[in-house]
Amino acid sequence: MRKRGIGISCNTHPAGLKGGGDPSQAQIRLKPDGTFDLLVGSVDIGQGSKTILRQIVADELGVPLEAITVNNFDTDIGPMCTGTFASRVTFMDGNAVIRAAGDLKKKIREWAADMLEANPDDVEVADNKVFVKGSPGSSKAMAEVGTMANWGGHFLVGTGAYTPGAGQGFDPQTGKMTAVASLAFGACVAEVEVDTETGVVDLLKLVQVYEIGKAINPLLCKGQINGGATMGISFALTEDYSPYYPSMDFAPDGLADYILTTAADMPPVMISDIVEVPHPNGPRGAKGFSEMTASAAPPAILSAIHNALGVWITDYPATPERILRALEAQKAKG
Repeated sequence: MRKRGIGISCNTHPAGLKGGGDPSQAQIRLKPDGTFDLLVGSVDIGQGSKTILRQIVADELGVPLEAITVNNFDTDIGPMCTGTFASRVTFMDGNAVIRAAGDLKKKIREWAADMLEANPDDVEVADNKVFVKGSPGSSKAMAEVGTMANWGGHFLVGTGAYTPGAGQGFDPQTGKMTAVASLAFGACVAEVEVDTETGVVDLLKLVQVYEIGKAINPLLCKGQINGGATMGISFALTEDYSPYYPSMDFAPDGLADYILTTAADMPPVMISDIVEVPHPNGPRGAKGFSEMTASAAPPAILSAIHNALGVWITDYPATPERILRALEAQKAKG
């Protein structure tokens, strides 16, 4: 017999470390051809941080995305970064990048003021050029600025650093503090069909919604949601996160025994959406949320199995063996 069930889960996830400070730094330099090098310490491990940080720089400096190159391959010369973890890079590095871009823009305006015979406060940096407010004819393309500044002996570099602080607003009387930089929120609904004779679970549908502040790159956000769902489904149904417990006797020898889900194992129906509530301290209102996309599906799936069968699977993954044993125990109780 095949039975269907629906389950729901709600989750939240912080961006960055909790209460101990979480610094990131950034450096941006103007090159002779009018393009820019962004130097950061965070690493892109597939989540798209290079693209996000390039977008922020391009937006702050008013230049094309293609004009920004990200360098983050050397910890010896790279700016300080606590690391690529804790869903922190967009929030922490993004804020550091905004400050670095602001610093560089200020230096470009100050350098260009003499050339344009204007007050630095009247100089604008936008549309891939430098010009005087109200006098668009008095402008220099960014490529010209880069050439003239660098060959003229000027090294225009902007630096920025950001940390949310260790326990912001700490009250020594009560201990109350802001322990995390931001919190993202999510909800997931799963629909399953379970074969009571074999214990096999078919995931039919997965619906996910995340409130992430502001989506700087919606396509990357959707990709993160899908990637996290793949991991969550694997955790829920096939992947034994403690493969050596309670003994090594049945430890997996490879991926033939330790089964990871792939794109081929995704449910026929996957729906996801993003809710935007800009965070007051986030870069462009953004918050970090990547890790939580992997933690929403497992409890929703196990809840759906319970809804279908009336039994709880209390250990991950919900393998056919565990499901059949739970059904047998239920039957034995009468």
